[in-house]
Amino acid sequence: MTTAQPRHLLDGSHRRMFIGGAWVEAASGQTMETRNPANGVVIATVPRAGKKDIERAVAAARNAFDGPWSRFKPHERQKLLLRIAELFERHWEEICVSDTTDMGLPIARARGNANRVLGMLRYYAGMATALHGQTIDNSLPGDIVSYTRKEPIGVVGAIIPWNAPTAASVWKIGPALATGCTVVLKPSEEAPLTPLLIAELMAEAGVPDGVVNIVTGTGTEAGAPLAEHMGVDKIVFTGSTATGQSIVRASAGNLKRVSLELGGKSPVIVCTDADLERAVPVAAMSVFANSGQICIAGSRLFVARQIHDEFVARLAAYAAGLRIGNGIDPETEIGPLISPRQLQRVEGYLRAGSEEGARLVVGGTRLSQGALAAGNFVAPTVFAGVSDTMRIAREEIFGPVISALPFDTLDEVVRRANDTPYGLAAGVFTRDLSTAHQLSRRLQAGSVWVNTYHAIDPAVPFGGYKMSGYGREGGTDHLDEYLNTKGVFIRID
Repeated sequence: MTTAQPRHLLDGSHRRMFIGGAWVEAASGQTMETRNPANGVVIATVPRAGKKDIERAVAAARNAFDGPWSRFKPHERQKLLLRIAELFERHWEEICVSDTTDMGLPIARARGNANRVLGMLRYYAGMATALHGQTIDNSLPGDIVSYTRKEPIGVVGAIIPWNAPTAASVWKIGPALATGCTVVLKPSEEAPLTPLLIAELMAEAGVPDGVVNIVTGTGTEAGAPLAEHMGVDKIVFTGSTATGQSIVRASAGNLKRVSLELGGKSPVIVCTDADLERAVPVAAMSVFANSGQICIAGSRLFVARQIHDEFVARLAAYAAGLRIGNGIDPETEIGPLISPRQLQRVEGYLRAGSEEGARLVVGGTRLSQGALAAGNFVAPTVFAGVSDTMRIAREEIFGPVISALPFDTLDEVVRRANDTPYGLAAGVFTRDLSTAHQLSRRLQAGSVWVNTYHAIDPAVPFGGYKMSGYGREGGTDHLDEYLNTKGVFIRID
Protein backbone atom coordinates (compact mmCIF):
# COMPACT_ATOMS: atom_id res chain seq x y z
CA MET A 1 0.00 0.00 0.00
CA THR A 2 1.30 3.42 -0.98
CA THR A 3 2.01 5.62 2.01
CA ALA A 4 0.43 9.05 2.23
CA GLN A 5 2.41 12.12 1.32
CA PRO A 6 3.52 14.27 4.27
CA ARG A 7 0.85 16.69 5.38
CA HIS A 8 1.38 20.25 4.19
CA LEU A 9 0.65 23.48 6.00
CA LEU A 10 -1.82 25.81 4.32
CA ASP A 11 1.03 28.12 3.41
CA GLY A 12 1.06 28.26 -0.37
CA SER A 13 2.77 24.87 -0.77
CA HIS A 14 2.05 22.68 -3.76
CA ARG A 15 -0.21 19.65 -3.33
CA ARG A 16 -0.47 16.72 -5.71
CA MET A 17 -3.56 14.74 -6.65
CA PHE A 18 -4.17 11.06 -5.89
CA ILE A 19 -4.54 8.48 -8.66
CA GLY A 20 -4.04 4.73 -8.37
CA GLY A 21 -2.49 5.02 -4.92
CA ALA A 22 0.15 7.54 -6.08
CA TRP A 23 0.54 11.29 -5.64
CA VAL A 24 0.84 12.70 -9.14
CA GLU A 25 0.92 15.91 -11.17
CA ALA A 26 -1.37 16.75 -14.06
CA ALA A 27 -0.26 15.34 -17.40
CA SER A 28 -0.08 18.90 -18.72
CA GLY A 29 2.06 20.07 -15.81
CA GLN A 30 -0.39 22.92 -15.23
CA THR A 31 -1.41 24.05 -11.75
CA MET A 32 -4.03 26.31 -10.21
CA GLU A 33 -4.24 28.34 -7.01
CA THR A 34 -6.67 28.02 -4.14
CA ARG A 35 -7.15 31.06 -1.92
CA ASN A 36 -8.42 31.74 1.58
CA PRO A 37 -11.72 33.59 0.97
CA ALA A 38 -11.34 35.51 4.22
CA ASN A 39 -8.23 37.37 3.08
CA GLY A 40 -7.42 36.38 -0.51
CA VAL A 41 -4.10 34.73 0.44
CA VAL A 42 -2.92 31.80 -1.70
CA ILE A 43 -2.89 28.78 0.60
CA ALA A 44 -1.90 26.09 -1.93
CA THR A 45 -1.47 25.20 -5.56
CA VAL A 46 -2.84 21.95 -6.99
CA PRO A 47 -2.65 20.17 -10.35
CA ARG A 48 -4.96 21.41 -13.07
CA ALA A 49 -6.12 18.09 -14.42
CA GLY A 50 -7.50 17.45 -17.88
CA LYS A 51 -8.90 14.64 -19.99
CA LYS A 52 -5.70 12.55 -19.88
CA ASP A 53 -5.73 12.62 -16.08
CA ILE A 54 -9.38 11.58 -15.98
CA GLU A 55 -8.57 8.68 -18.29
CA ARG A 56 -5.71 7.64 -16.00
CA ALA A 57 -7.94 7.83 -12.90
CA VAL A 58 -10.81 5.90 -14.48
CA ALA A 59 -8.37 3.19 -15.61
CA ALA A 60 -6.99 2.95 -12.07
CA ALA A 61 -10.51 2.69 -10.66
CA ARG A 62 -11.43 0.00 -13.19
CA ASN A 63 -8.32 -2.04 -12.45
CA ALA A 64 -9.06 -1.87 -8.72
CA PHE A 65 -12.71 -2.80 -9.25
CA ASP A 66 -11.82 -5.81 -11.36
CA GLY A 67 -8.84 -6.73 -9.19
CA PRO A 68 -8.22 -7.07 -5.45
CA TRP A 69 -11.12 -4.86 -4.36
CA SER A 70 -13.61 -7.30 -5.90
CA ARG A 71 -12.42 -9.97 -3.49
CA PHE A 72 -13.08 -7.92 -0.33
CA LYS A 73 -15.81 -9.51 1.75
CA PRO A 74 -18.58 -7.34 3.27
CA HIS A 75 -17.05 -7.58 6.74
CA GLU A 76 -13.67 -6.45 5.31
CA ARG A 77 -15.29 -3.37 3.73
CA GLN A 78 -16.99 -2.75 7.05
CA LYS A 79 -13.70 -2.91 8.98
CA LEU A 80 -12.10 -0.55 6.45
CA LEU A 81 -14.85 2.03 6.84
CA LEU A 82 -14.58 1.82 10.62
CA ARG A 83 -10.82 2.43 10.39
CA ILE A 84 -11.49 5.45 8.19
CA ALA A 85 -13.98 6.77 10.77
CA GLU A 86 -11.37 6.36 13.51
CA LEU A 87 -8.80 8.30 11.48
CA PHE A 88 -11.34 11.05 10.72
CA GLU A 89 -12.07 11.34 14.42
CA ARG A 90 -8.37 11.47 15.27
CA HIS A 91 -7.67 14.14 12.66
CA TRP A 92 -10.97 16.03 12.94
CA GLU A 93 -9.39 19.33 13.94
CA GLU A 94 -7.06 19.17 10.93
CA ILE A 95 -10.03 18.49 8.66
CA CYS A 96 -11.93 21.43 10.15
CA VAL A 97 -9.02 23.84 9.72
CA SER A 98 -8.67 22.71 6.12
CA ASP A 99 -12.35 23.36 5.35
CA THR A 100 -12.34 26.70 7.13
CA THR A 101 -9.20 27.97 5.46
CA ASP A 102 -10.08 26.71 2.00
CA MET A 103 -13.74 27.72 1.77
CA GLY A 104 -14.51 29.97 4.75
CA LEU A 105 -16.82 27.79 6.87
CA PRO A 106 -16.68 29.06 10.47
CA ILE A 107 -14.53 26.68 12.49
CA ALA A 108 -17.20 26.32 15.18
CA ARG A 109 -19.67 25.06 12.58
CA ALA A 110 -17.05 22.77 11.04
CA ARG A 111 -16.33 21.22 14.43
CA GLY A 112 -20.06 20.77 14.97
CA ASN A 113 -20.28 18.57 11.89
CA ALA A 114 -18.30 15.76 13.54
CA ASN A 115 -21.30 13.69 14.58
CA ARG A 116 -22.83 13.93 11.13
CA VAL A 117 -19.69 12.99 9.17
CA LEU A 118 -18.46 10.29 11.55
CA GLY A 119 -22.02 9.03 11.78
CA MET A 120 -22.18 8.69 7.99
CA LEU A 121 -18.98 6.64 7.86
CA ARG A 122 -20.16 4.34 10.64
CA TYR A 123 -23.63 4.04 9.10
CA TYR A 124 -22.11 2.94 5.78
CA ALA A 125 -19.87 0.52 7.68
CA GLY A 126 -22.96 -1.05 9.20
CA MET A 127 -24.71 -1.22 5.85
CA ALA A 128 -21.76 -2.98 4.19
CA THR A 129 -22.83 -6.24 5.83
CA ALA A 130 -26.56 -5.65 5.39
CA LEU A 131 -26.82 -5.63 1.59
CA HIS A 132 -28.86 -8.51 0.24
CA GLY A 133 -31.26 -9.60 -2.45
CA GLN A 134 -34.53 -11.50 -2.12
CA THR A 135 -35.73 -15.03 -2.66
CA ILE A 136 -38.86 -14.70 -4.80
CA ASP A 137 -41.62 -17.29 -5.10
CA ASN A 138 -42.24 -17.19 -8.88
CA SER A 139 -45.16 -18.52 -10.96
CA LEU A 140 -43.13 -20.34 -13.62
CA PRO A 141 -43.89 -23.98 -14.58
CA GLY A 142 -41.49 -26.56 -13.24
CA ASP A 143 -39.26 -26.41 -10.21
CA ILE A 144 -37.40 -23.11 -10.64
CA VAL A 145 -35.83 -21.16 -7.81
CA SER A 146 -35.60 -17.40 -8.35
CA TYR A 147 -33.72 -14.81 -6.37
CA THR A 148 -32.02 -11.45 -6.76
CA ARG A 149 -28.45 -10.36 -6.15
CA LYS A 150 -27.27 -6.85 -5.29
CA GLU A 151 -23.99 -6.15 -7.08
CA PRO A 152 -21.76 -3.04 -7.12
CA ILE A 153 -22.41 -0.87 -10.15
CA GLY A 154 -18.69 -0.39 -10.88
CA VAL A 155 -16.69 2.81 -11.35
CA VAL A 156 -18.37 5.89 -9.89
CA GLY A 157 -17.54 9.41 -11.02
CA ALA A 158 -18.29 11.89 -8.22
CA ILE A 159 -18.32 15.67 -8.69
CA ILE A 160 -18.78 17.82 -5.59
CA PRO A 161 -19.16 21.56 -4.91
CA TRP A 162 -17.08 23.83 -2.71
CA ASN A 163 -19.62 24.59 0.00
CA ALA A 164 -19.21 21.36 2.05
CA PRO A 165 -16.03 19.52 1.01
CA THR A 166 -15.89 17.05 3.90
CA ALA A 167 -19.53 16.00 4.05
CA ALA A 168 -19.88 15.93 0.27
CA SER A 169 -16.78 13.76 -0.12
CA VAL A 170 -17.98 11.27 2.49
CA TRP A 171 -21.49 11.21 1.01
CA LYS A 172 -19.96 10.02 -2.27
CA ILE A 173 -17.06 7.83 -1.12
CA GLY A 174 -18.78 6.16 1.86
CA PRO A 175 -21.54 4.32 -0.03
CA ALA A 176 -19.10 3.39 -2.80
CA LEU A 177 -16.83 1.63 -0.31
CA ALA A 178 -19.77 -0.02 1.44
CA THR A 179 -21.13 -1.49 -1.80
CA GLY A 180 -17.79 -2.46 -3.36
CA CYS A 181 -17.60 0.28 -6.02
CA THR A 182 -14.55 2.39 -6.85
CA VAL A 183 -14.49 6.19 -7.12
CA VAL A 184 -12.99 9.01 -9.13
CA LEU A 185 -13.82 12.17 -7.18
CA LYS A 186 -13.47 15.62 -8.76
CA PRO A 187 -13.68 18.35 -6.08
CA SER A 188 -14.46 21.95 -6.90
CA GLU A 189 -11.48 23.99 -8.03
CA GLU A 190 -12.58 26.54 -5.40
CA ALA A 191 -11.97 24.14 -2.48
CA PRO A 192 -9.89 21.06 -3.37
CA LEU A 193 -7.69 20.73 -0.29
CA THR A 194 -9.88 18.79 2.14
CA PRO A 195 -10.62 16.02 -0.41
CA LEU A 196 -6.84 15.64 -0.86
CA LEU A 197 -6.47 15.35 2.92
CA ILE A 198 -9.25 12.75 2.87
CA ALA A 199 -7.28 10.79 0.26
CA GLU A 200 -4.34 10.70 2.68
CA LEU A 201 -6.56 9.33 5.43
CA MET A 202 -8.05 6.74 3.07
CA ALA A 203 -4.55 5.53 2.12
CA GLU A 204 -3.52 5.44 5.77
CA ALA A 205 -6.61 3.37 6.59
CA GLY A 206 -5.61 0.76 4.00
CA VAL A 207 -7.93 1.50 1.09
CA PRO A 208 -6.43 -0.44 -1.85
CA ASP A 209 -4.74 1.52 -4.63
CA GLY A 210 -7.19 2.81 -7.21
CA VAL A 211 -10.32 2.38 -5.10
CA VAL A 212 -10.43 6.10 -4.25
CA ASN A 213 -8.94 8.62 -6.68
CA ILE A 214 -9.00 12.42 -6.25
CA VAL A 215 -8.52 14.49 -9.41
CA THR A 216 -8.25 18.28 -9.08
CA GLY A 217 -9.28 20.50 -11.96
CA THR A 218 -12.00 22.73 -13.36
CA GLY A 219 -15.48 21.63 -14.29
CA THR A 220 -14.87 22.14 -17.98
CA GLU A 221 -11.44 20.52 -18.17
CA ALA A 222 -11.90 17.63 -15.70
CA GLY A 223 -15.55 17.43 -14.68
CA ALA A 224 -16.98 17.22 -18.20
CA PRO A 225 -14.59 14.44 -19.35
CA LEU A 226 -15.49 12.48 -16.21
CA ALA A 227 -19.22 12.81 -16.90
CA GLU A 228 -18.73 11.74 -20.52
CA HIS A 229 -16.29 8.88 -19.92
CA MET A 230 -17.47 5.57 -21.33
CA GLY A 231 -15.64 3.69 -18.58
CA VAL A 232 -17.66 5.35 -15.80
CA ASP A 233 -20.75 3.38 -14.74
CA LYS A 234 -22.37 6.04 -12.60
CA ILE A 235 -22.11 9.78 -12.05
CA VAL A 236 -23.13 11.36 -8.76
CA PHE A 237 -23.17 15.15 -8.72
CA THR A 238 -23.95 17.90 -6.25
CA GLY A 239 -24.11 21.43 -7.62
CA SER A 240 -26.12 23.80 -9.79
CA THR A 241 -29.15 22.76 -11.80
CA ALA A 242 -27.61 24.04 -15.04
CA THR A 243 -24.50 21.88 -14.56
CA GLY A 244 -26.69 18.94 -13.59
CA GLN A 245 -28.54 19.23 -16.88
CA SER A 246 -25.20 19.21 -18.73
CA ILE A 247 -24.19 16.06 -16.86
CA VAL A 248 -27.43 14.30 -17.84
CA ARG A 249 -26.72 15.10 -21.47
CA ALA A 250 -23.11 13.93 -21.12
CA SER A 251 -24.22 10.64 -19.55
CA ALA A 252 -26.12 9.57 -22.66
CA GLY A 253 -23.03 8.09 -24.34
CA ASN A 254 -23.13 4.88 -22.33
CA LEU A 255 -26.41 5.55 -20.47
CA LYS A 256 -24.54 5.62 -17.18
CA ARG A 257 -26.60 5.85 -14.01
CA VAL A 258 -26.94 9.39 -12.64
CA SER A 259 -27.78 10.84 -9.21
CA LEU A 260 -28.20 14.61 -8.89
CA GLU A 261 -28.54 16.87 -5.87
CA LEU A 262 -29.06 20.31 -7.37
CA GLY A 263 -30.25 23.82 -6.54
CA GLY A 264 -33.07 25.03 -4.37
CA LYS A 265 -35.20 27.98 -3.39
CA SER A 266 -36.62 26.54 -0.23
CA PRO A 267 -39.65 28.02 1.55
CA VAL A 268 -39.87 28.44 5.32
CA ILE A 269 -43.42 28.93 6.61
CA VAL A 270 -44.05 30.61 9.96
CA CYS A 271 -47.64 30.13 11.17
CA THR A 272 -49.50 32.40 13.58
CA ASP A 273 -49.06 29.95 16.47
CA ALA A 274 -45.30 29.51 16.00
CA ASP A 275 -42.95 29.73 18.96
CA LEU A 276 -41.12 32.91 17.92
CA GLU A 277 -38.28 32.43 20.39
CA ARG A 278 -37.42 29.23 18.55
CA ALA A 279 -38.48 30.24 15.04
CA VAL A 280 -36.47 33.48 14.70
CA PRO A 281 -32.94 32.07 15.19
CA VAL A 282 -33.68 28.85 13.32
CA ALA A 283 -35.27 30.63 10.35
CA ALA A 284 -32.38 33.10 10.29
CA MET A 285 -29.69 30.43 10.31
CA SER A 286 -31.57 28.35 7.74
CA VAL A 287 -30.14 30.97 5.35
CA PHE A 288 -27.25 32.66 7.13
CA ALA A 289 -25.45 29.40 8.01
CA ASN A 290 -22.40 29.03 5.75
CA SER A 291 -23.16 32.57 4.53
CA GLY A 292 -26.14 31.28 2.59
CA GLN A 293 -23.93 29.02 0.49
CA ILE A 294 -26.02 25.94 0.98
CA CYS A 295 -28.47 24.29 -1.38
CA ILE A 296 -31.23 23.91 1.23
CA ALA A 297 -31.12 27.56 2.38
CA GLY A 298 -34.63 28.62 3.45
CA SER A 299 -34.40 31.87 1.54
CA ARG A 300 -38.15 32.40 0.96
CA LEU A 301 -39.61 33.25 4.37
CA PHE A 302 -43.42 33.13 4.37
CA VAL A 303 -44.79 34.67 7.59
CA ALA A 304 -48.45 34.80 8.64
CA ARG A 305 -49.62 38.38 8.13
CA GLN A 306 -50.75 38.80 11.76
CA ILE A 307 -47.19 38.33 13.03
CA HIS A 308 -45.23 39.39 9.94
CA ASP A 309 -44.00 42.79 11.10
CA GLU A 310 -42.99 41.58 14.56
CA PHE A 311 -41.21 38.56 13.13
CA VAL A 312 -39.27 40.59 10.55
CA ALA A 313 -38.21 43.08 13.23
CA ARG A 314 -36.94 40.27 15.45
CA LEU A 315 -35.23 38.64 12.49
CA ALA A 316 -33.45 41.89 11.57
CA ALA A 317 -32.25 42.37 15.14
CA TYR A 318 -30.91 38.81 15.19
CA ALA A 319 -29.13 39.30 11.85
CA ALA A 320 -27.55 42.55 13.01
CA GLY A 321 -26.11 40.81 16.08
CA LEU A 322 -24.31 38.00 14.24
CA ARG A 323 -20.51 38.03 14.49
CA ILE A 324 -18.88 38.25 11.06
CA GLY A 325 -15.22 37.52 10.38
CA ASN A 326 -12.51 35.07 9.45
CA GLY A 327 -13.87 31.58 10.00
CA ILE A 328 -10.76 30.46 11.85
CA ASP A 329 -11.87 32.61 14.81
CA PRO A 330 -14.06 30.35 17.00
CA GLU A 331 -16.28 33.35 17.80
CA THR A 332 -17.18 33.87 14.12
CA GLU A 333 -20.76 33.00 13.16
CA ILE A 334 -20.75 34.27 9.56
CA GLY A 335 -17.72 33.76 7.34
CA PRO A 336 -16.90 34.96 3.83
CA LEU A 337 -18.34 34.00 0.49
CA ILE A 338 -16.14 31.60 -1.43
CA SER A 339 -14.74 33.96 -4.08
CA PRO A 340 -14.83 37.48 -5.55
CA ARG A 341 -17.00 36.06 -8.36
CA GLN A 342 -19.59 34.81 -5.87
CA LEU A 343 -19.40 38.14 -4.04
CA GLN A 344 -20.21 39.99 -7.27
CA ARG A 345 -23.11 37.61 -7.93
CA VAL A 346 -24.63 38.24 -4.50
CA GLU A 347 -24.12 42.01 -4.79
CA GLY A 348 -26.05 41.84 -8.06
CA TYR A 349 -29.02 40.29 -6.26
CA LEU A 350 -28.83 42.92 -3.52
CA ARG A 351 -29.12 45.63 -6.17
CA ALA A 352 -31.90 43.75 -7.94
CA GLY A 353 -33.94 43.49 -4.75
CA SER A 354 -33.92 47.23 -4.18
CA GLU A 355 -34.44 48.05 -7.86
CA GLU A 356 -37.50 45.79 -8.05
CA GLY A 357 -39.08 47.48 -5.04
CA ALA A 358 -38.22 45.31 -2.05
CA ARG A 359 -37.56 47.11 1.24
CA LEU A 360 -34.11 46.55 2.71
CA VAL A 361 -34.56 45.95 6.44
CA VAL A 362 -30.98 45.11 7.44
CA GLY A 363 -27.66 44.36 5.75
CA GLY A 364 -27.51 44.64 1.99
CA THR A 365 -23.87 45.64 1.69
CA ARG A 366 -20.42 44.25 1.25
CA LEU A 367 -18.33 44.53 4.42
CA SER A 368 -14.92 46.00 3.67
CA GLN A 369 -13.76 47.67 6.87
CA GLY A 370 -10.58 46.75 8.67
CA ALA A 371 -9.73 43.06 8.65
CA LEU A 372 -12.69 42.31 6.40
CA ALA A 373 -11.41 44.47 3.53
CA ALA A 374 -9.44 41.73 1.78
CA GLY A 375 -12.18 39.09 2.09
CA ASN A 376 -15.49 38.33 0.40
CA PHE A 377 -17.87 39.39 3.17
CA VAL A 378 -21.55 40.35 2.87
CA ALA A 379 -23.69 41.45 5.80
CA PRO A 380 -26.62 39.13 6.63
CA THR A 381 -29.52 40.68 4.73
CA VAL A 382 -33.29 40.76 5.17
CA PHE A 383 -35.67 42.15 2.54
CA ALA A 384 -39.35 42.81 3.27
CA GLY A 385 -42.07 43.94 0.89
CA VAL A 386 -41.01 41.15 -1.46
CA SER A 387 -43.35 39.83 -4.16
CA ASP A 388 -43.24 36.30 -5.53
CA THR A 389 -42.14 37.53 -8.96
CA MET A 390 -38.99 39.35 -7.84
CA ARG A 391 -35.65 37.80 -8.74
CA ILE A 392 -34.62 37.55 -5.10
CA ALA A 393 -37.74 35.41 -4.50
CA ARG A 394 -37.35 33.28 -7.64
CA GLU A 395 -33.64 32.60 -8.16
CA GLU A 396 -31.07 30.80 -6.04
CA ILE A 397 -28.75 33.48 -4.63
CA PHE A 398 -26.29 31.35 -2.65
CA GLY A 399 -25.66 34.21 -0.24
CA PRO A 400 -26.93 35.40 3.16
CA VAL A 401 -30.16 36.96 1.85
CA ILE A 402 -33.70 36.38 3.18
CA SER A 403 -36.86 37.46 1.36
CA ALA A 404 -39.81 37.90 3.75
CA LEU A 405 -43.30 37.47 2.28
CA PRO A 406 -46.63 37.69 4.18
CA PHE A 407 -49.43 35.14 3.71
CA ASP A 408 -53.06 34.84 4.86
CA THR A 409 -54.18 31.20 4.53
CA LEU A 410 -52.55 27.78 4.48
CA ASP A 411 -53.94 26.99 1.03
CA GLU A 412 -52.43 30.21 -0.28
CA VAL A 413 -49.00 29.63 1.24
CA VAL A 414 -48.84 26.03 -0.02
CA ARG A 415 -49.62 27.20 -3.55
CA ARG A 416 -47.00 29.96 -3.40
CA ALA A 417 -44.38 27.81 -1.71
CA ASN A 418 -44.74 25.15 -4.42
CA ASP A 419 -44.67 27.72 -7.23
CA THR A 420 -40.99 27.18 -8.01
CA PRO A 421 -39.04 24.91 -10.35
CA TYR A 422 -37.14 23.62 -7.31
CA GLY A 423 -38.15 21.16 -4.59
CA LEU A 424 -35.22 20.42 -2.33
CA ALA A 425 -36.36 21.40 1.17
CA ALA A 426 -38.95 23.30 3.20
CA GLY A 427 -39.45 24.41 6.79
CA VAL A 428 -42.59 24.86 8.90
CA PHE A 429 -43.03 26.50 12.30
CA THR A 430 -46.26 25.70 14.14
CA ARG A 431 -47.39 24.28 17.47
CA ASP A 432 -50.38 22.57 15.84
CA LEU A 433 -49.74 18.92 15.02
CA SER A 434 -52.50 18.86 12.40
CA THR A 435 -50.97 21.84 10.59
CA ALA A 436 -47.53 20.24 10.76
CA HIS A 437 -48.77 17.02 9.13
CA GLN A 438 -50.89 18.83 6.57
CA LEU A 439 -48.09 21.11 5.39
CA SER A 440 -45.39 18.42 5.43
CA ARG A 441 -47.62 16.31 3.17
CA ARG A 442 -48.56 19.09 0.73
CA LEU A 443 -45.19 20.78 0.28
CA GLN A 444 -43.31 19.58 -2.82
CA ALA A 445 -39.88 19.05 -1.31
CA GLY A 446 -37.55 16.15 -0.62
CA SER A 447 -37.05 17.19 3.01
CA VAL A 448 -39.51 19.01 5.28
CA TRP A 449 -38.45 20.20 8.72
CA VAL A 450 -40.99 21.19 11.37
CA ASN A 451 -39.83 23.52 14.17
CA THR A 452 -36.22 22.88 13.16
CA TYR A 453 -34.00 23.08 10.06
CA HIS A 454 -30.83 21.53 8.62
CA ALA A 455 -31.51 18.24 10.44
CA ILE A 456 -29.77 15.52 8.38
CA ASP A 457 -29.23 11.97 9.58
CA PRO A 458 -27.27 9.16 7.85
CA ALA A 459 -30.26 6.81 8.06
CA VAL A 460 -32.74 9.25 6.45
CA PRO A 461 -32.78 9.78 2.66
CA PHE A 462 -32.04 13.28 1.36
CA GLY A 463 -32.68 14.62 -2.14
CA GLY A 464 -34.90 16.74 -4.30
CA TYR A 465 -38.13 16.98 -6.26
CA LYS A 466 -38.49 18.63 -9.67
CA MET A 467 -35.38 20.54 -10.85
CA SER A 468 -33.62 19.96 -7.53
CA GLY A 469 -32.55 16.60 -8.92
CA TYR A 470 -33.18 12.91 -8.44
CA GLY A 471 -31.67 10.09 -6.45
CA ARG A 472 -31.18 10.05 -2.71
CA GLU A 473 -28.22 10.33 -0.33
CA GLY A 474 -28.64 8.74 3.09
CA GLY A 475 -30.59 5.71 4.18
CA THR A 476 -30.95 2.42 2.37
CA ASP A 477 -32.07 4.33 -0.74
CA HIS A 478 -28.53 5.72 -0.96
CA LEU A 479 -26.87 2.31 -1.11
CA ASP A 480 -29.30 1.20 -3.83
CA GLU A 481 -28.01 4.07 -5.98
CA TYR A 482 -24.62 2.27 -6.11
CA LEU A 483 -25.98 -1.24 -6.78
CA ASN A 484 -27.30 -3.21 -9.71
CA THR A 485 -30.06 -5.75 -9.12
CA LYS A 486 -29.65 -9.08 -10.92
CA GLY A 487 -32.41 -11.67 -11.24
CA VAL A 488 -31.29 -15.31 -11.12
CA PHE A 489 -33.37 -18.37 -12.14
CA ILE A 490 -32.21 -21.94 -11.41
CA ARG A 491 -34.13 -25.04 -12.49
CA ILE A 492 -33.61 -27.72 -9.87
CA ASP A 493 -35.78 -30.64 -11.12
